[in-house]
Amino acid sequence: MKINLTFLGTGQAIPSITRNHTSILLNYKDENILIDCGEGTQRQLRIAKINPCKITRILITHWHGDHILGLPGLFQTLALNNYKNTLKIYGPKGTKKFIKEIFKVFFLVKKLKIKVEEVSGVFLENKDFILSTRKLSHKNTPCNGYEFKERDKLRINKKKLLKLKLKSKNKKELARLIQGKDIKIGNKNIKSKDLTYFQKGKKISFILDTKVCENAKKLAKESDLAIIESTYLNSERLLAGKYGHMTAQQAAKIANLSKVKELILTHISQRYEYKENLFIEEAKKLFKKMRIAKDFMKITL
Repeated sequence: MKINLTFLGTGQAIPSITRNHTSILLNYKDENILIDCGEGTQRQLRIAKINPCKITRILITHWHGDHILGLPGLFQTLALNNYKNTLKIYGPKGTKKFIKEIFKVFFLVKKLKIKVEEVSGVFLENKDFILSTRKLSHKNTPCNGYEFKERDKLRINKKKLLKLKLKSKNKKELARLIQGKDIKIGNKNIKSKDLTYFQKGKKISFILDTKVCENAKKLAKESDLAIIESTYLNSERLLAGKYGHMTAQQAAKIANLSKVKELILTHISQRYEYKENLFIEEAKKLFKKMRIAKDFMKITL
């Protein structure tokens, strides 16, 4: 099953001409999970031709403005469009309090059903995927990094299936094979292990707004895709450390040490507008398979 990512905003605290405030949408089957909701996110959704009412969950990394100021507008849009589900919101300590404050300040014409959880560790498991979080080290605020892990699955080997010449009416029985169960169709005894193969689930890590820390490395470990903040270049590493951020070089080093398959740098400071090539040059010295996120960039895993 495909995992689709849309980068709605890839900038830092001050938006630029080319970069909106931070927000990423992950689509998997019927789930549309929004990671952060910076100012202007709902407009970015419209430009990307994504219906905001399809959002199922929101993951908040922390409560700095450039990551959450789009929430009031998004809530209003969902309410006015009669959003029928319960919007599930997850975040670090303080999230329940801040969500309540939003509804005190911004009066909604219509009601919106929400459920808020302050999370740590594994906080959601279903038959398809697992969501978990680790605390990151950002300045003066609780901050979560997140991991989306697709479950490992058995898959039917289609070439072997064709050789057996089994008809489509046997779909229910064939479905038992991917549960690890042996079946019998007609006179044929079919063992699950002979007709299936193991497919490892994909892992995506979201490491936004943090200085270098052990949990960033743990989140990134063996990710198929690691999305890591890279607010500064290494020439300003002292400034990065002061404000609880990372450089392109530091993010690349984490990707290298954590055996990441692919790295995407995001949360780029507006001071580097039109100078993204400097991030690529710096990061690729330590990690080759990387790229810089851009607003409206789409990725499919």
